[in-house]
Amino acid sequence: MHVFLFPGQGSQYVGMGADLFDAVDEFVSHEAEIDAILGYSLRDLCLNDPDGRLKQTAFTQPALFVVNALHLARARAEGRQADILAGHSLGEFNALHAAGAFDLLDGVRIVQKRGALMARATGGGMAAVLGLTVERLEAALREAGVTGLDVANYNAPTQTVLSGPEAAIAAAERALTAAGAKMVVRLPVSAAFHSRYMAEAAAEFRAFLRTFRFRDLVTPVTCNVTGRPYPEGAADGIVKARLGEQVASPVRWHETILWLLDHGAHSFEELGPGKVLTRLNQQIDVAAAA
Repeated sequence: MHVFLFPGQGSQYVGMGADLFDAVDEFVSHEAEIDAILGYSLRDLCLNDPDGRLKQTAFTQPALFVVNALHLARARAEGRQADILAGHSLGEFNALHAAGAFDLLDGVRIVQKRGALMARATGGGMAAVLGLTVERLEAALREAGVTGLDVANYNAPTQTVLSGPEAAIAAAERALTAAGAKMVVRLPVSAAFHSRYMAEAAAEFRAFLRTFRFRDLVTPVTCNVTGRPYPEGAADGIVKARLGEQVASPVRWHETILWLLDHGAHSFEELGPGKVLTRLNQQIDVAAAA
């Protein structure tokens, strides 16, 4: 079973898509429409990053969605296909696009709204914790009396992302370093994504999604919220419900990859800029084989 993987925020970099914009017919034919939806040149954003906007989630999300989609288009033009699709956070929207839930332009509209809502949420932050299992991490936080944090990403056996108020993140950094974490790395984000603190944004996003009609999935897609595939042929309502939950729920990437490995996945291909997911999967694979 071959799996296409689509990365999320954190994989973007200035210059991404440079070899794709003029080579992929779908972008050439839709570039003006994409720019009209966004209100700026996506090509210029990706290649030149005016004013450092590519690091701002409102701009990152549509840019990365389109670049991921162009990687998919090139893969398919070269005859490569997948038996199942998986995406990390924003990447789940690329997986659903690849499975036929919505077209490229609706995908741009959807992720632009998602990015705008997440950008509007302020306060709080996120930190990646390396070198501790989730169980040890949670025990260390309890012992130190650190509260108010949620796990945002279960990325790998010893890589977890926490999300919550800045004061709690700082307290967790001290407690987890003392507990033996190799690194606690603050992420360059403006709010506590994938946590209880995104409940308002999640509610608004659910309301926005009701204005679209999603088609049934023609290829299986794994769901960040459950760590399992959507039901076979997942219909409109199910997909919208899960995407609405996703904004304020943890990304269960570790669980997703273990499920795929247990159900016959033998090869993974990352379609997007960078190799963040490929490296995470190597960690998961090594730990699973130990």
